[in-house]
Amino acid sequence: MSVQATVFLLYFAVVFALGWFALRRTRTESDYWIAGGNLGWLLGGATLAATHTSAGSFVGTVGVIHTVGWSFAWVLLSIPLAYWFTVGVLAPRFTRVRELTLPAFLEARYASKGVRALGAVVILVAVVVFVQAQIVAGGLIANAAFGIPARTGMIVFAVVLVLYTVVGGMLAVVYTDFLQLVVMAVGVLLAVPLSLRHFDGPGDFVARVQAANPAAFDWGSMPGSLLFTMGLAFMLGSVATPEKLVRLYAMRDMRAIRRGVMLAVGAICGINFLLFFLALASRALYPTLPSGDLAMPVMAATVLPPVLGALLLAAITAAMMSTVDSLLVVAGAALSHDIYQSILHPEASERRRLWVDRIGIALVGVAPLVLILSGVGEGTLIQFIVLLFSALMAASFFVPVVFGVYWRRANRQGAAASMIGGLLTVFAWKVFGPGSVDPVLPGFLVSAALMVGVSLATPPSPRTAVDPYFPTGPVLSESD
Repeated sequence: MSVQATVFLLYFAVVFALGWFALRRTRTESDYWIAGGNLGWLLGGATLAATHTSAGSFVGTVGVIHTVGWSFAWVLLSIPLAYWFTVGVLAPRFTRVRELTLPAFLEARYASKGVRALGAVVILVAVVVFVQAQIVAGGLIANAAFGIPARTGMIVFAVVLVLYTVVGGMLAVVYTDFLQLVVMAVGVLLAVPLSLRHFDGPGDFVARVQAANPAAFDWGSMPGSLLFTMGLAFMLGSVATPEKLVRLYAMRDMRAIRRGVMLAVGAICGINFLLFFLALASRALYPTLPSGDLAMPVMAATVLPPVLGALLLAAITAAMMSTVDSLLVVAGAALSHDIYQSILHPEASERRRLWVDRIGIALVGVAPLVLILSGVGEGTLIQFIVLLFSALMAASFFVPVVFGVYWRRANRQGAAASMIGGLLTVFAWKVFGPGSVDPVLPGFLVSAALMVGVSLATPPSPRTAVDPYFPTGPVLSESD
């Protein structure tokens, strides 16, 4: 058995063991969807960081920098801004009432099952698109590590993800995220110095990178308007994506949230900074790759020693798994908890609800694989699929969530108009708008304008829906 196969088999064995352990501790829907709402700062921060760091970072970011140069690093500035906003502005009010899902929050705040169903549908559509990108990256890793066809690797990757997520729900995701964050950090920490050994010092490194791409160190190698709006997409999307919002419900109090977010920001920024160096090194070592998305898998398979190369490939796999399992939980909850249980069969027993929860995750996990095998979405750089997902989430949910906890006058008509208008604007701009501006900017502006205009033109929400988010007492307990 090869070194790569041994490392991966051991890694997946631990992942399944954690899933089984989580199954033993999962007794209620609260356990399944938000880990019982009792996560401390260490597990909470680790799962936030691991969820944020996906194939978009390990494959997509490396692919973009390999292709265009260092200027894409500007978007890293959006990460601390996003999490500062989450902790300092959103979390104290958003967590006043603890729900199991983001659509459940929308129903509670806007007193509307229709708004809840709309939010669930938006999540399902966007998550299927995003998970496709991660599964494609999984196929690239399998091909680099084992030489098997990429499509076979996609199937194996999807099956492993669905199985352990279905078994353990959010608890399984949290435990495996902690493991995956450790694997990611160790992988990049070892890979950077080993890859730089292929150069004769910093001067040779810079010279060879510039020879391969003269614009590699030019901060203007991408249009400023595009860089700014891509950073805006990551910032607003990091605040408003459902899998991150749900983690605020999963942590026990504001102290855990603040400490966990500090851990997450440090881990995310540190890993991304190291990935930038690996991306530039890959351009010097492999200047003619057919796609930038191949840079990281090729480096791991050919530049590093076998054991460390296998570890880095495992780190890339961990990055993908830690995001996809979180999104499967969110999308499965949208299908089973927010549509089936809330609208179609609200009187279902707890036992039946848990089974439907698992079936929902399985269906959501299989759908992207079916689309990929049918040829949908082939040939797009992974990071740009991630950017589209961030734009969709920002334009759909940022305004309904933030305005919902800071503006009493926001109502269900405004929330519905905001979500629909923002979503459609992002798609329309993607098709017809100039490529120098990311769709998130027009989508966000339209979403905000519709929320304000429609809410002011229609009756306010009932006080029973609004008052829980605007009390005069303390926000959340500060105690552990």
